[in-house]
Amino acid sequence: MLTNDKPRPAAQIVLVDKPGGMTSHDVVSRARRAVGTRKIGHAGTLDPMATGLLVLGVEGGTRLLTYLVGLDKTYEATIRLGQATTTDDAEGEVTTSADASGVPANAIADGIAALSGTILQVPSSVSAIKVDGKRAYDLVRAGEQVELKSRQVTVSRFDVLAERRDGAFIDLDVVVDCSSGTYIRALARDLGDALGVGGHLTALRRTHVGPFDVSGASDADTIGSVSLTPATAAGLVMATVVTTADEARDLRQGKKIAGGDRSATYPAAAVDPEGELIGIVDKRADTIKSIMNMPEVQA
Repeated sequence: MLTNDKPRPAAQIVLVDKPGGMTSHDVVSRARRAVGTRKIGHAGTLDPMATGLLVLGVEGGTRLLTYLVGLDKTYEATIRLGQATTTDDAEGEVTTSADASGVPANAIADGIAALSGTILQVPSSVSAIKVDGKRAYDLVRAGEQVELKSRQVTVSRFDVLAERRDGAFIDLDVVVDCSSGTYIRALARDLGDALGVGGHLTALRRTHVGPFDVSGASDADTIGSVSLTPATAAGLVMATVVTTADEARDLRQGKKIAGGDRSATYPAAAVDPEGELIGIVDKRADTIKSIMNMPEVQA
């Protein structure tokens, strides 16, 4: 149970390497106990089977998550050809099996090429997408038939790192760079379907969320040992505008300041002379104005 006798923790972005078997909510719950606050959110979940990078926002850092959740992702995965499952991964029940041993390497390459670039993808029915206000996976578990609409996603890299042929199965170790909202399980499913043998994921690991790398994350037992200040995190994903003390005060009060040409790109991160993040600003003609303010750091 969280207590109120400790100082409120600082706003921060926390990087965690989620182990397999834990839900993302489990990690958030553990982070709340470790850091000492309930105000923690994340920039995109991982399935219980998956491992890898979770980006958490603590206290005022949760305000930054809006600007992190849409970042591109990198995954390492293993796709098994020759078997389809109800969940498109190893946690589901097998629905079909086929002998994939005769599928040639060039057919696999063609199938992967067709799933690269900007594509329309139907997410796995066992996903966190909401249908009429309910999570798709909850509806499926309740026995309902769920049909999700296709969505446009971008797969900028889909490379095979290794191929193993074992009896009727082919296991492909792959690396995927993709836009936010891409389902790697759906790539496995669609590749298997295109080859006529079925496919599903047997392993999944997220290694990058935008510029954030899992190699710099803490494990689930040492949550909070690896964190970034809001200014540092924001500066990694957008341009930075440095203000004077008077300008910082005005931005915090909701006023516009002069200098819409201070950054080549907007939105941008505005910092005060001490390097604290004021908030996220956008250009308004020849002025800039906050579109998200951080809580002011108390001395």
